[in-house]
Amino acid sequence: MSVKETLVKKLKDKNAKVAILGLGYVGLPLAVVFGEAGFQVTGIDPDKRKIAALAEGKSYIPDVKTETVEKLVKSGRLNATADFSVLKEMDAVSICVPTPLRQTGDPDMSYIISAMDELAKYMHKGMVVVLESTTYPGTTRELLLPKLGEENHLAVGEDWFLAFSPERVDPGREDFTTINTPKVMGGITEACGEVAAAWYEGAIKTVHRVSSAEAAEMSKLLENTFRMINIGLVNELAIMCERLGVDVWEVIDAAATKPFGFMKFTPGPGLGGHCIPIDPLYLSWKMKSFNYNARFIELASEINTNMPRYVVSRVMEGLNQRGKPLKGSKVLALGAAYKPDIDDVRESPSLDVIGLLRKKGAAVEYHDPYIPHIHHEYDGWQMDSVTDLMKSVREADAVVIVTNHKVYDYAAIVENAKFVFDARNATGKIAKGNPKVERL
Repeated sequence: MSVKETLVKKLKDKNAKVAILGLGYVGLPLAVVFGEAGFQVTGIDPDKRKIAALAEGKSYIPDVKTETVEKLVKSGRLNATADFSVLKEMDAVSICVPTPLRQTGDPDMSYIISAMDELAKYMHKGMVVVLESTTYPGTTRELLLPKLGEENHLAVGEDWFLAFSPERVDPGREDFTTINTPKVMGGITEACGEVAAAWYEGAIKTVHRVSSAEAAEMSKLLENTFRMINIGLVNELAIMCERLGVDVWEVIDAAATKPFGFMKFTPGPGLGGHCIPIDPLYLSWKMKSFNYNARFIELASEINTNMPRYVVSRVMEGLNQRGKPLKGSKVLALGAAYKPDIDDVRESPSLDVIGLLRKKGAAVEYHDPYIPHIHHEYDGWQMDSVTDLMKSVREADAVVIVTNHKVYDYAAIVENAKFVFDARNATGKIAKGNPKVERL
């Protein structure tokens, strides 16, 4: 049999050894899915705290149950290490490392490059590699292909196989998870796509093949650019409605009654999470090398990026109407996570709102039932969540709802607060006609 036929057989028989590089929000759920499907999975991550937790059968990702990890570890289908040399024994490798932006707005490819450099040391015939980290179109072919294959004198599509399959993880979601969210798969060659699909089809319900790695890379960027631009639209609508004296939430709910041609998006204090604030800017950055300005992306990014500042300006106006300056006022920010009911602060607009309030002289506290401590890496400040929520609500001159966690008793918060600025419409009907509450 050919190298391809041999590898496909091993993958279909679940005899292939699988490695996941990066054991974060994407990598650990993927490792668990492959393990539950019957593969022997090795997770590799330089963070020794993660390795230690998995060795004890414990999960550190809310979407992955500790009981599931414990079962897989005890059965021998899941283990973890910081030693990259185990890659020489692997047949299939998925790269699930972070791809943030630098402060300058350029893609930070350092995690991919680091993982790629380690993998390159142990490349061998009969290996399939899938990149899952979101990135700009061309990364798989331009960055991984030369380093992993050409420098090792391995012919892609014959000796080894390379593909891109964008992660589609939505933390906190229970209806669509790694196993039942369709996976897009694009290979560097037709054979690469076939092998990679054969691997993933052994664990994931639906694999959608596309003609190239670039098509798969672009599909991911389209998904999140679509959301980013539409969120930018409703954020600007919120600003316009405030000037017109119209309730933006009422307008959106009314438009959403149309059963066709409209999809509901809601405004907020800014974008958060690893995908929506970042992914479109990868595409915008790439297009600059073609002397093309991605105008929709740039405009939506400008609007969304300024939303924390807009929220702070509204809080300042609300305090002013109540005879108080922002400087010296006590402000309680409710929620640090980027979206409700999770413990993820990646790119959370709450950090920007808190930072801006601090810079304007407010005495800021925050509360989040899922996040006991926050640290703003760029500005260097850190803060602990208040322990007595209602005491802080009563003492605050302004309560700013940044993340609409379901556990909050919004009626009690409004009743005990002097002034509430609601950036998420968490107060809903409670806010209508209530002089204490202003909404975005």
